[in-house]
Amino acid sequence: MSPPHSDENVPENAPEHCPGTESDQAGKASACAGCPNQNVCATAPKGPDPAIPLITARMSSVKHKILILSGKGGVGKSSFTSQLAFALAHDEESEVGVMDVDICGPSIPTIMGLEGEQIHQSNSGWQPVFVQENLGVMSIGFMLPNKDDAVIWRGPKKNGLIKQFLKDVDWGNLDYLLVDTPPGTSDEHLSVASYLKESGIDGAIVITTPQEVALQDVRKEIDFCRKVNIPILGIVENMSGFVCPNCHGESVIFPPTSGGAEKLAKELNIELLGKIPLDPRIAKSCDMGVSFMDEYPDSPASSAYEAIIDKLQAHFE
Repeated sequence: MSPPHSDENVPENAPEHCPGTESDQAGKASACAGCPNQNVCATAPKGPDPAIPLITARMSSVKHKILILSGKGGVGKSSFTSQLAFALAHDEESEVGVMDVDICGPSIPTIMGLEGEQIHQSNSGWQPVFVQENLGVMSIGFMLPNKDDAVIWRGPKKNGLIKQFLKDVDWGNLDYLLVDTPPGTSDEHLSVASYLKESGIDGAIVITTPQEVALQDVRKEIDFCRKVNIPILGIVENMSGFVCPNCHGESVIFPPTSGGAEKLAKELNIELLGKIPLDPRIAKSCDMGVSFMDEYPDSPASSAYEAIIDKLQAHFE
């Protein structure tokens, strides 16, 4: 007997009388004829994923799960993730993890100074690679024989690795798990949202730059979050002006022609967590795999990071 379908397992472009993707009639019923999803539904495994309870059990020791999202590539999402992780781990009493699910472009190992490291396995599962005692990282970048090897995977294989990162990695007791995602709204995002649905996602931080071409994709990212019921913690405007490291004068590099993240946040009733100015030393710190805030605490960008972190910590208190 087929389980009753709900709106949650009916695709948006499904025909009327769709039996639902988890039904044993999915892709076979008369209503499925002509549906663009027919072949996928007919061949996909039915019923709840047996890995979900295992993921939920593993994630029960993680207090806060935060997604770092961006609509557009190149806006500094992974750089923000790494610097946020370094800053949170500055408190020795906090345990922090970073999960890199940018399967085709894993930059977290380089940015966090872990290039060339490998994953080790124990009786309790895969062990994260540790930057320091209270900051662990997991990335496909640790699995590649050569750092320049291309990862040419279709959706199901990507989803399988993300499932392993959540189910098989011994994260231990974490205060924060930061999930660094690729740009856009694709397989990786859907997988994370689905696998963490039962254990709960505390929210997403959306990274953008000031110009309209980046904000257009951020609107799509926010729409995605709302459709899959992921709370949005706020927007961060990265590369918000350029601050000279010598004279501290500020110049506008990416003009906010449509009002930037500030106007967008007001329009969509989302908190603007902060604006981080460009500082060439951020790129240098990322290439060297060190904490920018530790290296250059007097930079205006460090002050911006600190203000954002204070807001996030206040949200979770």
